[in-house]
Amino acid sequence: MKAELVWSVGARLGEGPLWVPERGWLWFVDIKQGLLHRFTPEGGARDSFPLGGQPSFVVAADDGGLVIGSDLQLFGFRPETGLTPLAAVPATPGDRTNDGCVDRAGRLWFGTMHDGERDATGRIWCYRHGAAAPEPLAGGCVITNGPAVSPDGAWLYHVDTLAGIIWRHALHDDGGLGPGARFAEIARGEGHPDGIVCDAEGGLWVALWGGAAAVRYSPAGQRTDRVALPCAQPTKLALGGRDFRTAYVTSAAIGLDPAAHPAAGGLFAFEVAVPGFAAPKVAR
Repeated sequence: MKAELVWSVGARLGEGPLWVPERGWLWFVDIKQGLLHRFTPEGGARDSFPLGGQPSFVVAADDGGLVIGSDLQLFGFRPETGLTPLAAVPATPGDRTNDGCVDRAGRLWFGTMHDGERDATGRIWCYRHGAAAPEPLAGGCVITNGPAVSPDGAWLYHVDTLAGIIWRHALHDDGGLGPGARFAEIARGEGHPDGIVCDAEGGLWVALWGGAAAVRYSPAGQRTDRVALPCAQPTKLALGGRDFRTAYVTSAAIGLDPAAHPAAGGLFAFEVAVPGFAAPKVAR
């Protein structure tokens, strides 16, 4: 499983890759440059959409559009019309959104974090169709990452990046969460766990910021794979391609010397043995 650079996009803080199988598109954001990017592997088209703010995640909606988290707001997005406000996130001032995902019931799950990376105000939130605002259901850390939902909808995972812990909660049918249990811990010398994504077997891939690698855990929490990456700061994976066996990896150039890290901020890809699956869509 050797990774290769597929787009030298130069993201300061690339994040939130989303594979849309119906269109063969990979969406992702650059948080610190306020950009939404779209990569089309078939043909190699590359498109960028200036959004402003700090867009941190992008997920698909069942009305054919996208939902984007930025600063402390949720927006709908279509390339032809731009951003449409959906809801404010009633989080602590000074926080911003980070990663997001959707469960099988169409509920949006996302994290907030302290933008200055100092205060333990980060939370995991749930936004349901018809709700006036998202509600916080887990967390209490400086930098949240994830969340990710298992393919059977039974588990929700999220990451306390600075503590190096991946947490797992039972996800109930009504959207409630069971108590958090430690699923995996990453030693400090390996880097910081960043974004996560589940595959079709319920395995969990995590990007290791500062560790130049991505690792996979089985549903039982045992490490099964490690892939070295040609970037020091990978941020998150999406499993896509025609058969969901291509892992696309976003990365960040922020804080790095360009001469020493020429590929930093690029989009990378490698092939996996266990495929992913089509991400559920937000109920609009």
